[in-house]
Amino acid sequence: MSEPLSVLAIALVCLTTLTLGGLGLRLAKGTSDFYVAGRAVTPWRNASAIGGEYLSAASYLGVAGLVYDQGIDMLWMPIGYTVGYLVLLILIAAPLRRSGAYTLPDFAESRLESRTLRRGCALLVVGIGWLYLLPQMQGAGLALRHVSGLPTWVGATVLTVIVVLNVAAGGMRSVTLVQSVQYWIKLTAIAVPAFVLLLVWQRAGSPAPQAQASWWEPLTSEGPTSRTLFTTYSTLAALCLGTMGLPHIAVRFYTNPDGVAARRTTVSVLALLSVFYLFPPVYGYLGRAYLDSGDIAGDASRTVVLALPGAMLPGLDGQLLTALVAGGAFAAFLATASGVAMSVAGAIDQDVLRPLGARLARDTSPSSSFRLAALVGVLAPFVAACTAEPIGISSAVGHAFAIAAATFAPLLILGVWWSRLTAKGAAAGVGVGGLSTVLAAIVSVTEMAPAGWPDALVSAPAAWATPLAFAVTITVSLLTPASRPRRWARTMTRLHTPEDVLAETG
Repeated sequence: MSEPLSVLAIALVCLTTLTLGGLGLRLAKGTSDFYVAGRAVTPWRNASAIGGEYLSAASYLGVAGLVYDQGIDMLWMPIGYTVGYLVLLILIAAPLRRSGAYTLPDFAESRLESRTLRRGCALLVVGIGWLYLLPQMQGAGLALRHVSGLPTWVGATVLTVIVVLNVAAGGMRSVTLVQSVQYWIKLTAIAVPAFVLLLVWQRAGSPAPQAQASWWEPLTSEGPTSRTLFTTYSTLAALCLGTMGLPHIAVRFYTNPDGVAARRTTVSVLALLSVFYLFPPVYGYLGRAYLDSGDIAGDASRTVVLALPGAMLPGLDGQLLTALVAGGAFAAFLATASGVAMSVAGAIDQDVLRPLGARLARDTSPSSSFRLAALVGVLAPFVAACTAEPIGISSAVGHAFAIAAATFAPLLILGVWWSRLTAKGAAAGVGVGGLSTVLAAIVSVTEMAPAGWPDALVSAPAAWATPLAFAVTITVSLLTPASRPRRWARTMTRLHTPEDVLAETG
């Protein structure tokens, strides 16, 4: 069924995104502008950009769908998404900014003085980025198909073209401007309809959601309570620790002027995310009162937000609200995909094109090789999005968080706070954490694990893979003191000394 108003809203969001990206092009001059926006982004603007980037399809569509499908069990999902920034604030926000790095591979090399570790981290950045990009592209195709009837590859193509143009045009300058505006677009697009629908629900006599008893009670899914509880806590661990390890999130803290601004940015992000996550559960709750499986096209976890306004308000009013949420959904896809593509392009540019000594990367400006990297970086997930079967948005993003929690989280936490960390220890921890969570993701997605505890362990691996990675990192570091970086004392001093103190001491 075609909904012209929704198609128009999506078109306006795309046009706004391209316009903002064009403005960023005028400001991007050198390498620092392309990678970290000149390190001059103010805390509030950076917080808005992080909110725009972090609130992906899993937040905008996935949380509402999970509440609709599984009930109040899923209310802890937005809590986990938000608490991750509290952990990041306490542990690494300011030191990460003081490191002076452009990317996570940069940090790994500067802290541990190992090119091998840097290459491994770059490979992880690309892998996590592709795992994050795939559901954004598939979600964009689904959203456009829902309101226009077009094939899903059309939405994925539109998203990919706009992201490549923006990232290639002005790098982090363009991406920051786009994301900071799109947070407010998304908040408006999900909040205004939610208030209107709540008013309609109240005036209709507040009909109760129609669901089984298990929908209302926590920890009532199939299987023993202990296994369900394990899955819950393991996913929470992935969300809390994985946030700091997501490459497209970590790189945003390099754009602040100093460590103090990085901390202020994180506090502001906590406030912005807390406000946003008030609204997706509203759609899941009301969906149980007004929707049934016949009203929802495809997977319920991806279309509740889009289907609910029309079900509650047939006619022009419902079409206007649907247009608003559809535009917000596309803004979510664009903002998140832009940030992820930015981190993937940075890794490919710095760790593939330049080391290979390709003529384009050697003989032209940094922006030229970066633009080529931006194009290369989105091709694999785009092809997969157009050819592979759709995967659950929350499932794919959940595995990305788990991989980040078991690889980059130990590297960052120990790299910032433990002076005895060695290059071999970090490499062993990253390797073990990455291999275990990637294999778990493959087994989970292909449904190869037997039902019961084996399935629970591979579907939510953070609870065992992350401690394993920490243990391996610490053990190997203690056994290989000779691989401790020579300038570790100087590096640790830089990470933990406030900028104003360094300025006073020269």
